[in-house]
Amino acid sequence: MLTHLSIRDVVIVDKLEVDFAAGLCVLTGETGAGKSIVLDALGLALGGRADAGLIRAGADKLIVTAGFALAAKHPVIGMLADQDIPLEDDVVLRRVVGADGRSRAFINDQPVSVALLREVGALLVEVHGQFETHGLLDPATHMAALDAFRRVKAPDGAGEACAKAWAVWREAATALKAAQETLSGALAEEETLRHHVTELTALAPKTGEEQGLAATRAINRHAEQIVKAMTEARAAIAENADVEAALRGAYARISRVAPQAGGKLDTLVQALDRAAIEAGEALREFDVVSASFDANPAALERAEERLFALKAAARKHGCTVDELSAVLATMKARLTAVDSGADDVKKLSATEKAARMTYEQAAKVLSTARSEAAKVFDKLVAKELAPLKLDKATFRTVVAAKPEAAWNESGLDRVTFEISTNPGAPPGPLDKIASGGELARFMLALKVVLAGAQERAALIFDEVDAGISGATANAVGERLARLAKNVQVIVVTHAPQVAARGNNHWRVSKSVRAGQTTTKVEQLSPAARREEIARMLAGEKVTDEARAAADSLLSGPLS
Repeated sequence: MLTHLSIRDVVIVDKLEVDFAAGLCVLTGETGAGKSIVLDALGLALGGRADAGLIRAGADKLIVTAGFALAAKHPVIGMLADQDIPLEDDVVLRRVVGADGRSRAFINDQPVSVALLREVGALLVEVHGQFETHGLLDPATHMAALDAFRRVKAPDGAGEACAKAWAVWREAATALKAAQETLSGALAEEETLRHHVTELTALAPKTGEEQGLAATRAINRHAEQIVKAMTEARAAIAENADVEAALRGAYARISRVAPQAGGKLDTLVQALDRAAIEAGEALREFDVVSASFDANPAALERAEERLFALKAAARKHGCTVDELSAVLATMKARLTAVDSGADDVKKLSATEKAARMTYEQAAKVLSTARSEAAKVFDKLVAKELAPLKLDKATFRTVVAAKPEAAWNESGLDRVTFEISTNPGAPPGPLDKIASGGELARFMLALKVVLAGAQERAALIFDEVDAGISGATANAVGERLARLAKNVQVIVVTHAPQVAARGNNHWRVSKSVRAGQTTTKVEQLSPAARREEIARMLAGEKVTDEARAAADSLLSGPLS
């Protein structure tokens, strides 16, 4: 509910603080006292259009703050959590408008966009009046209203089943579309893929092959030069006798006399032995290495051709030589997708078709449930119209099929509320057919029937009693009081029959101080309330008869 409203420098209001209560809250006052200013200011806090013309003369800005206490599961709580806006006890909306027309918006002291403020405000307060109406005047809200009524009157799970079936169908349709696109792309490049796979399969690239071929090519390109150097080195040794035999001979001679040298020749003996061994190994390595080098131009040509072919393939496919084997594997997989894709599409198509049928069946069940609920809803609304001086009006809920492109988790239907205010006149949209006073009473009738089915922090009715009096005004007051048992209702009224039904009563008045006109709002005590209702009954001069009549109204069963 709306708990507090603070207004600073709005039109003729310099400073105003109002603490509201639960139930039916009544605002009364003479014409021009400033009741509309209070509602306009609240509208700013709810995200309404800012206008620098609303700033009080002499002030540089206006500030309006509205505080709300919410039920534990109110949708605004989740919305604020999604926006990382802290929530303690109340939700506080604040709007600041400067003299340049620019405005700033805040929720719980966190700067927010005016769009978010408006979205939150629409979930908190619904205003119904002669000139400004939200909520049910928007056809986009009619389906949700009917569904809320249906769930309260006859919970059937049809909406949940439809939403679940929609999600399954959308998932199946998405999977089918992806498979179809994959298959279409694969088919378009199938010939090219097969050509590339044939080429790469014949090439048979291997990871690491490029490095090996490069090394082989380098060796083969210098093989002749290497073999020549080896031959010349071997010949140089051979020209200077058999080095190994000479070292062996020296070793034999020295080793025979080493024992008589007292160990002085031991190191020399060991060195000669090692030198002979190393010399023999070097000569044998000459022969082995020389034999391994084959200065064969054909081998070099083969290595270079292979390396060229691999690099050409890598350039063609935009990868490295080492990645060619992976490219080949990917292409083979895509060809496999071509071969199996048609089967996959066929299976997914069957799944999608079955999911669609399930959704359509669930949606038709929901449509039937809506149509049945609409009949009950229309009858209940019709019962409310006559006492509200709308006895010549008719109301109907139209549940019609919408195009397939507009199907969604809510089903196949478009729901609209239509009225006709005169016999024989065709029904049409609420806001196009009803006049200001009629419209507010239509909204009251709808809200009474929807009581307990919709989540709002507060409902505001402005001049809902316009153009009525007597029994009709009493009927309006009775319905407002009944509605206020489920939700806070704030009503601006000139009808004493309505005012007497209030749980709490505020009077809006205007005064002149120091040459400036200001508006104030005061909550009335029981005695002051009696006097205000008597004034509403009698006019400027309050008589004892008017006070007696006020007492009669205030002693009513719902006062």
